[in-house]
Amino acid sequence: PEPPEGGWGWVVMLAAMWCNGAVFGIQNSCGVLFVSMLQLFGGSDDDEQLVFKTAWVTSLSMGMVFFCSPIVSTFTDLFGCRKVAVIGAAAGFAGLLSSSFVSTIEPLYFTYGILFACGCSFAYQPSLVILGHYFKKRLGLVNGIVTAGSSLFTVSLPFLLRVLLDSVGLYNTLRVLCILMFILFLAGFTYKPLVSNAKDKEGGKKGKFKFLPEKKICNFSVFKVLGYRIWAFGIPAALFGYFVPYVHLMKHVKDRFGDSVPEEVLLLCLGITSGVGRLIFGRVADYIPGAKKVYLQVASFFFIGLMSMMIPLCHVFGGLIAVCLFMGLFDGCFICIMAPIAFELVGAQNVSQAIGFLLGFMSIPMTVGPPIAGLLRDHLGTYDVAFYLAGVPPLIGGAILCFIPWVHERQKLKERSKPVDGETAEKMLENESALVSDTTEKPDKEMESGF
Repeated sequence: PEPPEGGWGWVVMLAAMWCNGAVFGIQNSCGVLFVSMLQLFGGSDDDEQLVFKTAWVTSLSMGMVFFCSPIVSTFTDLFGCRKVAVIGAAAGFAGLLSSSFVSTIEPLYFTYGILFACGCSFAYQPSLVILGHYFKKRLGLVNGIVTAGSSLFTVSLPFLLRVLLDSVGLYNTLRVLCILMFILFLAGFTYKPLVSNAKDKEGGKKGKFKFLPEKKICNFSVFKVLGYRIWAFGIPAALFGYFVPYVHLMKHVKDRFGDSVPEEVLLLCLGITSGVGRLIFGRVADYIPGAKKVYLQVASFFFIGLMSMMIPLCHVFGGLIAVCLFMGLFDGCFICIMAPIAFELVGAQNVSQAIGFLLGFMSIPMTVGPPIAGLLRDHLGTYDVAFYLAGVPPLIGGAILCFIPWVHERQKLKERSKPVDGETAEKMLENESALVSDTTEKPDKEMESGF
């Protein structure tokens, strides 16, 4: 059916905005929880690899959110947005609540790193799919409002977490965060599906269940596009150092400046400028034709890598604030043009699967990067080398992406200049000659008719 462009859709928009904020607000604020975990689990014994082991909790959580994306796409197609979102929020609630009862770091790998993260993934993706059911003309505006929820929570949640951690400790803080997941559970019920025709209504009443064609569930045809293959390789290559500042920046500030500075301000800067970047560069991308939009991602990776390398050089807290402002701005640029680039490379029919596969590939570097940085911190006693190395992959990934517009244009030219076989050429000549004969005969008939 035609999207209603409002009505109940505004309620769905608010629910999706809460989902975006709750999921990525908690994930992006993991640096505050990371410091608290180090203090809590590092008190009994002075483990040399404590930072490495603890970093796996938060990085595994963020990685699983993306790793599950291809699976969530399939489940959403099979069971609908409402069921998948509600079950996902319930699993996230269970994972977060069970994390508040552990006594060692190892169980958190499952409760927080897998169960909570998988629940977030299953709750998050349907919130984006359902928006297209209710909006078409206003979809750009609605997506902007929904993604702003992530920035809003990223800005405010670190300060709330700091107050809670100082007053009630880590375990009770996790229980308070369960309230966000419970509201997310209720929000999933607002994803009311729009029934397209009487046949769907009848099938729903009878409780029929139809599997999608295998080609639609596992659509690997996107990998036939060379530009997409380069994109799907270049983006993950750039992300090995991407999540490192989110996990380790709070600990780095505490090591260098002690308790004399409010380190949560850095997450505030990241969140605000990320939201601004999404609005600005999303609009700028509309004016850049075709696959040349990739150059925006190239620029964003260049500046993100450069800013990561600048972190160890900042011996004044004000310098770190400036670095985080620029990093957040280009983080928003990288995120907001993912879908437009996918659309240009593979077309509208395959864009959902293309993004799903890409997010799955992104999970590997985002999971591995922070623990490696933690291992370097454990052995070297400082984060300097870790942040220097974290800036290298974005530069390499950005260089790889530079080839995409050139490859994409060559592919389009090749398709236009494909040789036509003999039979097809003969038919084209016959049609052309018939068209010419018609045009020559028509004036004669018109003259005979007196026109």
